Amino acid sequence: MAQREGIQGLTDQEVVALARSGAETAYRELVRRYERPIFSLVYRMVRDRELAEDLSQETFIKALNALDSYRPEYKFSSWIFKIANNAAIDQLRRRELDTLSLEGSPHAATPDAVEATALQIGSRGESALDAVASIELGGEIEKAIAQLRPEYRSCILLRHVEGYAYEEIAQILDLPLGTVKTYIHRARHELRRALEHLRQ
Repeated sequence: MAQREGIQGLTDQEVVALARSGAETAYRELVRRYERPIFSLVYRMVRDRELAEDLSQETFIKALNALDSYRPEYKFSSWIFKIANNAAIDQLRRRELDTLSLEGSPHAATPDAVEATALQIGSRGESALDAVASIELGGEIEKAIAQLRPEYRSCILLRHVEGYAYEEIAQILDLPLGTVKTYIHRARHELRRALEHLRQ
């Protein structure tokens, strides 16, 4: 019991070092710390509880087998979330879905909350939104997007979730192309500014 309490007080990097040396309690501690957030991330992407459980288990197997490739100068959470994210995306591609689920969080209570959580699922990695896939930022991103003007939010969702070209967004929203580009530029700037305090 004392050993378990001791390991719980260690940083992720220290626990990983113990796991690399073969300590079974360290493996269990990493699973304990990340089981729920990993499941939550995967579930939001695949929208299927049983599949999310399988992919979460797959994530931990891959992560624990690849611990030697983890570099301790980076956050362990970011490393394992990337593995989970890739597992979910691979599954969605196998289903031949071109884009990720747009439905948003199953816990979203309003249409705005659904819209806000959908963005954190679907970014294809443009630089202004690289961190969007990280579950750690979910709540902060939801708040930041909720603060955007509705027209900015629409443009961002169409561009980064649904993957439309600027020209298509202009047609969908009946806006001049230059206006769409301006809205997306301003929305990215506002999101970067709102999330600046979270950058490592």
